[in-house]
Order: sequence, then structure tokens, then C-alpha cells
Amino acid sequence: MIITYAQIEGFKNLKRISFEPDTKYNIIVGQNAQGKTNLIEAMWILSGCRSFRGSKEKDYICLGGNKMSSQIKIKDDLREQKISFEMIKSAVLQKNLFLNGVKLRGSRALFDVFKCIAFTPDDVEIVKGSPEKRRSFIDMASSQLNPLFVVHVTKHNGIMNQRNALLKEIMQGNVKEDILDVWDRQASHEGALISYMRNDYISKINEICGRLYNTISGGEENLELEYRSNIYKPEDFDNPCDKNAIEKYYQKLCESREYDIKTGRTNVGVGRDEIIIKINGISAREYGSQGQIKSSALVMKLAQAEIFRKKCKEAPVVFLDDVMGELDEKRQRFVFDIIRDMQVFITTCNEGALLPEIKGKILRISAGEITEVTDNVSSSGE
Repeated sequence: MIITYAQIEGFKNLKRISFEPDTKYNIIVGQNAQGKTNLIEAMWILSGCRSFRGSKEKDYICLGGNKMSSQIKIKDDLREQKISFEMIKSAVLQKNLFLNGVKLRGSRALFDVFKCIAFTPDDVEIVKGSPEKRRSFIDMASSQLNPLFVVHVTKHNGIMNQRNALLKEIMQGNVKEDILDVWDRQASHEGALISYMRNDYISKINEICGRLYNTISGGEENLELEYRSNIYKPEDFDNPCDKNAIEKYYQKLCESREYDIKTGRTNVGVGRDEIIIKINGISAREYGSQGQIKSSALVMKLAQAEIFRKKCKEAPVVFLDDVMGELDEKRQRFVFDIIRDMQVFITTCNEGALLPEIKGKILRISAGEITEVTDNVSSSGE
């Protein structure tokens, strides 16, 4: 999959920008706060995913502006498609999302259309951050392989919001406790499916992460990912996700009801799951060095790209935001060997810090505008 055309206007500090990307490497060069990351973020949001920077949609429109738009054309082995997103600031924020000229009701449909992976310096939070960071990474990566996953996650989140609101009402004596049962039955169904999907994805990514990390560490260290379910034991996943699995989830919710009512929140379930990341059997989060944490996060993202390529028989578009320039030559070459057959967008303050093999289109950006587009060498190396 490749992006063949991009046009962005009014997204954060970006003026009207349009360009035809190189099919391989696109190096976006500029000093800090000039719009490099905004440019790849404006394309990323057309994948149906939330901003990789955590930006809120209301902040997409530039300060003092009234409208933003982002559109791309993407091409895979079958056809070329067009995705566009526009937002207008008014009394109520108006959003319009289109796929091939047809207005979409939501962004969910794009999960199965535009496949991309972003690498950012903040990816270290996957390893050293809160459990929620790791759950979010696994859920997003799983959803790219199976768009139905995000349906279950969205539905479960809605059920949990309702359940937690009811817990507070019960705690205050406004409603009876037995009203929870209908919500717990629904939560058990969605939670069981999410648990099994997470376990399946972690089983896939664990093998690849172990192999890649062993390579990047020169064979001296091993990386291991372990899914620690709040409901199920590891051996439970040897059985199918059937009515017995759903019932087990339900019983756990019932057992926790009294405590949940006292605290006013749900204390068991997939919202309490953890993904343990270990290097040579020791927690990377607690004891990993800065270099080990960076390498672990990098390997997890590379494994995500490899799993996607194997599953979907095509490569995702890759966004590298101020990542390559921070890596030493050994790690740059390691990344390059994996992404060499993908379309890549790289942001950097200094293209001279990149490997000489990374040749393609250079886009210089300043004050939200592309000031120069050049080809240093064709991406085919000719």
C-alpha cells in the first residue's frame, strides 16, 4: 500500500500543502515547530485511528482558523481510493469524512482501508508507561488486523461507562443493585472476546519480538511479552471463547460487585489487564535501561509491521517521526532492513543523520509550508 497524493490545509499550523509522495522514502526536513509532525499526523488520522500524539479533534483546526481539511489517495494491489476529512468550527464542531466521495458515519470503516504504522519518541511509554498504554497499543494493533476488534472495544467501553455510572447511583442509594446484572451480562460477552483477541495477538507478536530483539542486542538479550488477564489464567486460553469463558467472566464481575459499589468503579475485567514486558526474565518497565526500553518499544512496533504484512499480504505505510536520527547506525540499519520494501515518511531536522541508503524525495518545510521538494536519488537506487 502507498500514498500517491496528499493535500492538507488548515491542520494546526499547516498552510495549503499538496504533493505526490515518493513510492519509497519521503524525508520531511525542517527545524522544530515548523510542521513536520503535523504533516504526518494529518495523514495518519485518515486511518481511522486517533492521533498518535493524543491530539483532540477540536485542536486539529489551526489557532484562529475556521476550517481544516486533509485528503489522500492510496493505492494497493487492487485499486486507488480517496479518503478525505474536513472539519468546520462553528457553534457545533462539524466533521465530514468521505471515502471515494461517499460520506461515512464514522471512522471505523477506515481501519480496513488505510493501513499505516507510526513510530514516535513517545513509543517508549508502551514499555515504561501505565498498563493502559500497553493495552491501547495491543488493541490498536489487533484492530488493524481485524477491524471487528475495535467494535468490541468500543461497545465494551460504552458498557463500562454505564456500569460505573450505575455503581455511583447504587452507592448513593438511588437505584437497586440488581440493575447491574443486565450490564454485567453484556460486559462479560464483550470482555471475553477482547481477552481472547488480546491473548491471540500477544502470542503472535511475542515470537517476532523475541527474534528481533535478539538480533538488535547481538544475541545477548531476550525479550518476552506476557499477557496477564484480570479474569483468565494462561491455560484458560487453550479452550475456546465459548459460553463457559463468558460465564467465568460474569462470575468474576459478580464476585467484585460489593467492592465495586464501595469504590464506585469496576475493579475487574479487561480494563485491569496488563502486558508484561521482560528482558532476560526481568521487568523492562521496572529495571530496563533507557537503551533497553527504547529498543523494546522499537522492536514491538517493527513486529506490528511484520505481523500486518504477513496477515494482509501487503506492507503498511510507515511514519517515522524524529526516530531515525536518534538511533545509532546499527539500529538505523536494523530498522532499514525491515522497512526497505515499504513506503516510508521520515521527519528529521537533519537529513545528513540518516543512512546513505535512505534515498527518495526530500520535502523541506518551514512555518507550515513546503518550501522545496527535491529528489536526491531515486528510491530504486538507480
